Amino acid sequence: MADKNRDTTAITTGRNGARALASDISTSTTWSSSGLDETHNEAVAGRRSKLYSRYTNPTVRQFETAIAELEGAEDALAFGSGMGALASVVFALCSPGDHIVAQQQLYGGTIAFLNGPVRRMGINVTFVDATIPGAFTAAAKTPRTMLVIAETPANPALALADLAELGAIAIPFTVVDSTFATPMSQQPLAHGVNLSLHSATKGIGGHNDALLGVIAGEAELIDAIWAYSVLHGATASPYDAHNALRGIRTLPVRHERQCASAMHLAAWCEQQAKCNKVYYPGLTSHPQHELAARQMSSFGSVFAIDIPGGIDVCRTFISALQLVRPATSLGGPETLICHPATSTHFGLDEESLSGALASDGLMRISVGLEHVDDLRHDFAQAFAAINL
Repeated sequence: MADKNRDTTAITTGRNGARALASDISTSTTWSSSGLDETHNEAVAGRRSKLYSRYTNPTVRQFETAIAELEGAEDALAFGSGMGALASVVFALCSPGDHIVAQQQLYGGTIAFLNGPVRRMGINVTFVDATIPGAFTAAAKTPRTMLVIAETPANPALALADLAELGAIAIPFTVVDSTFATPMSQQPLAHGVNLSLHSATKGIGGHNDALLGVIAGEAELIDAIWAYSVLHGATASPYDAHNALRGIRTLPVRHERQCASAMHLAAWCEQQAKCNKVYYPGLTSHPQHELAARQMSSFGSVFAIDIPGGIDVCRTFISALQLVRPATSLGGPETLICHPATSTHFGLDEESLSGALASDGLMRISVGLEHVDDLRHDFAQAFAAINL
């Protein structure tokens, strides 16, 4: 059946023709052969081999196939985490003396990685403001620019990068971290971006029980990164791949419910006197709402709020919550809240914190599957608990 809706694709994909409705878990790390010649043939077969699970694994391959189909990609490659995916992309494609352009609005771990190990390996990094039109393009005009890294919507304050601009950049490679959007809200490859990257631990897995990263793109590029990845060793677990495949089956309905609840709660928080600002691309007050409407089919399950009073007031607000849980992940069935400046972006210098919009008063909220009325009541009593 050609041109299936992605909701249907989430159900049909990653099955490899099997009649079993639940995916099998291939737990073996190693496969035996008939002798020296067959072992040699498998050793040179690359990703198609049945040799060793660091090279490929049947369950992981089913997950990769599913992601590729959801992203409209030729192929996909899974890793042990989102950071494992990013590190493998960077070190597979860049050498000492090369140049990376990245946005300043990024997950704290990505900023720390680019400012630490990447610079230490002699790779130059320029950070730009993703919200300024043309900023990526202007910064990428150097002979040694090898990679442009974007994250949209960005962690933690939901800044957007223009996918059309990124897709038009004529340098070797562009990669977009699309974790907050999932393949249900956004398709970076359709805009000409080379690689779409996810921390599949989050919305794709969706149940807080799978630690995975994944990239999707053209097969030739994926194969080149795979050749490095088997040396880097950030190998995806078949157990986690199995759990994420299960998560994909319900991703469309989970994501639809979570996006609707996030929109409702973001709009409600915007009306609260004790809330300085709400960051959510679905709101018309978001400075990039028009861009979001052009490149996203829905606006995601994450929003952020900024309240006056800094860390102490945020501590009181979070402590007053009874249903919403303090935790640093996102995309699961439970609604979670975190204070990025003291968690996901802790340890960054003041310039990096400011660029990422991780202020002392900012809290990031990942909306789960609880009834929205109960969540609104919980936030209402938390606002009531703070004295300003």
